Parts: sequence; C-alpha cells; structure tokens
Amino acid sequence: MMEMLLRQCSKEFLHFAACLQPCRLQHCGQGHGRPGRLLVSRLFQPANLREDRELGVEGRQGELTCRSQRLMLRAGLIHPASPGCYYYLPHTLRAMEKLVRVIDQEMRAIGGQKLNMPSLCTADLWKRSERWDLMGKELFRLQDRHNGEYCLGPTHEEAVTELIASLGSLSYRQLPLLLYQITRKFRDEPKPRFGLLRGREFYMKDMYTFDVSEEAARQTYDTVCQAYCHLFERLGLSFVKVRADTGSIGGKLSHEFQLPADIGEDRLLICANCSFSANVETVQAGEADCPVCRGKLTETKGIEVGHTFYLGTKYSSIFSASYNTPQNKPAVTEMGCFGLGVTRILAASIEVLSTEDSIRWPGLLAPYQVCIVPPKKGSKEEEAAGLVDALYDGLGEAVPALRGEVLLDDRTQLTIGKRLKDASRLGYPYVVVAGRRILEDQPHFEVCCQNTGETVFLTREGVFDFLSNVQTV
Repeated sequence: MMEMLLRQCSKEFLHFAACLQPCRLQHCGQGHGRPGRLLVSRLFQPANLREDRELGVEGRQGELTCRSQRLMLRAGLIHPASPGCYYYLPHTLRAMEKLVRVIDQEMRAIGGQKLNMPSLCTADLWKRSERWDLMGKELFRLQDRHNGEYCLGPTHEEAVTELIASLGSLSYRQLPLLLYQITRKFRDEPKPRFGLLRGREFYMKDMYTFDVSEEAARQTYDTVCQAYCHLFERLGLSFVKVRADTGSIGGKLSHEFQLPADIGEDRLLICANCSFSANVETVQAGEADCPVCRGKLTETKGIEVGHTFYLGTKYSSIFSASYNTPQNKPAVTEMGCFGLGVTRILAASIEVLSTEDSIRWPGLLAPYQVCIVPPKKGSKEEEAAGLVDALYDGLGEAVPALRGEVLLDDRTQLTIGKRLKDASRLGYPYVVVAGRRILEDQPHFEVCCQNTGETVFLTREGVFDFLSNVQTV
C-alpha cells in the first residue's frame, strides 16, 4: 500500500512540476514552431494592428491630440483604463524596463543607491512640511478604516527625509548620500491628456541627496545634472536644460530637462548667442533680451522629462535630518531632489522621433531590435523557408547581444507588404525580409534600417556582421 501511495505521489509531483515549466512562445506550422522562438503570432497585442482598430473611449471622443498618444493606442502599446490611467502592454513594458536599466546604470555610476518607499503616505508628514494644504486638489487623499488620513505620493521628499531622521545622526563620513527609487506616482490632474505625457498615474525616478554643506550639495547637484545629460545623449534625444521655478517642491535652485516639441506645454526662452535658457515662468514679463549677454531670446515649446532641485535645508530642518561633524557636533544636512519621468520619456521620445504613421524608438529602448519576415505562404520564395530558420537560429549565436531581441513574423498568411507595414508602425529598428533575392544562387536578405531609412541586401553572414554593432542594454 505504501509503495502504491509513493508512486501516486510521484506522478502527482511530476504533473505539478510540468505545470510550473515556463510557457514558451511558439507556433505550430510553416516550420517556424520550434520551442523558444519569439513569434509575432503569439504576442499579446489586442486587435493585432487592424487598420480599423477601435481606439477606445479616447478615440471615440476625438481626444487623440498628439502623435505619441495616437500611435501608441493604434499600435496596441497602451490601452485606456480610466482618465489618465493606462494598461502598459508587453511591448511598452519591455521598452520601459530597458529605460529603467539605463537609468540604473547612470544613477549607480554616480553613487546612487536604489530603495523603495511606500506609495501610501501619512498626512502627518505632509502637514509637517505644510504641503498638505499647499498641494491642494493635486493630492489623491484617502482615509483608512480608523479615519487616518493618507495620500498617494506624487513625490517623496517628506518620506525620505523622515527615513533619514529616524536613523539618528549620520556621520559626515557617510555623506554624500544619494538615494533613489523608480515607482508609480499619483497626481490628480484636473484634465489628463496627451496619453502618457500627462496622466494621473505614472512612473517616475526620484532621487534624494544629503550633503554636509551647501558647497558639497551644489557639487552633487551638478553631478546629477551631468548624469541626466549623459542619459539623454545615450538615448539620442535632443534636449535642453533650462532654468526653472522651484514651485511647490521649493528650494534655492531648479532646472528642467526639456525635449523641444510643438505639443509641449512648457514655453522656453533660449539664447542663440550663449548657453542661457529658461522656462518663461522664471523670466520677467515682456523681457525679450538675454539677461546674460543681452542677445535675442527665442521662444519654443518643450516637454518636461526631468526636473532637478537644490533644496537646501527646507525639509531636513523640519524633520531634523542631521549628521555629526568631524568635531562630533550635530548639523542639519543639505538636500537635493531629482526627478525623471520614466513613462513620459517613453511617450516624449515617440512624440519627437516618430512619423505620423510609424513609431520610432530611441535605439536602446526599442521593445525588440530585429524582426524577421519570412516569405508568404504559397509563394515561390517559400521553398527557401529553411534559410530563414537558419538565419533566426544562427543570429543569437553569432550576436549574443541580440538573444531575446529577435522576433519572427510567422504570420505567413499575410503578404510581406502587410507585415512590413506592421513592423514599421511598431518601430523595430531592423527588419530582415526574405524576398525575391532569397532564391539567388547566393541568397540575399533585405535589411531595412527603419530609423535611418537605409536598405541593404546581405548574405546570411553579412546580416550577422551588420547586426553585430547593434547596441542593447
């Protein structure tokens, strides 16, 4: 009896273990269904990019007022949940995770340490800083069952300063301290619009720094600003750093990082003769000349994607966040805070890089780097399908950086033209097509570089060499 029970338990365990095996993207048919292949037919994309795709509430109301919102909805990258809130679908999440990796690299390079703070913040902290009333209706406020008051954090100056204060005095040797998180933030926008550019729920990177003196804090401020510049340069985005108002966050110094765009809600003044640039909010009304060189100021619009503040002791003095000096005397820390709009960077990059019909990503952030398009089912080129399989299987071995970055568009019931149109709309940087020249004595693939518009015809080994320079994170 015991032996029978053991055999039965063994069977049940093996069945349970099999259920735990990861689901692999695969497709049976046309020779492309080998386990482990990333197939377009298996991707979760509602409506599969139909031309007449229903755009949901926003589309029906005619509120698709910017390019990024329209393209992301039509391509199935996001889906509206409620005003200002969205589902981030798999392609978008992959791009966002890549952006987070780039941000992590830049923040850790300057000594940043990552943590995570509660989204649910007690009203007491905000009342102590007097921002509970100052922020007004922008805060999402709620009560628990014990009538305790809370808000959903749009930013975490109070929380992080209270954290540092609760640990007691730091040693001067522990400073500077650079703490950051990448989390959901909440802001009760009166009228959410422009898709991910202005929502009520969004992802943000916020860093908080603690220093021993104003001089040291300003050095840290410059270091973080330089890291922001390097980040946007790596993404290939044209940006401008402008003097900005400190607003409800407060402090002594502030700058915004802006992507120039017609849809931008910020008005910027830029001098062509020197490095001066500012948000119009910081310039006296009617001023037309640069205050530095008296050159002419030109106005443009921008999308704010980053904001930095030198806070001084605004928060550390309220919450008694202190450190011990070399003389073992307590002193209040000098602070800074630094924000990056993660989801806003994604949408803003699509806004400034894309065409009216096709998404273009910063190369590092594209959800997938390569899409391979096999011949149409029933075409004479179909006899070369084995070459496509060999290309797909060999690419990951020849270019290890592209493992997990290559899709196979196995929807061979569709024409190559239709699949190319879908690939263009989704913005894969490289599309490899098995077209007419695949039947030549020396088979050639057509390689389309969507970000540059370049098209080249290459052998299998040529494709490997060409794609070996693709940068990934």
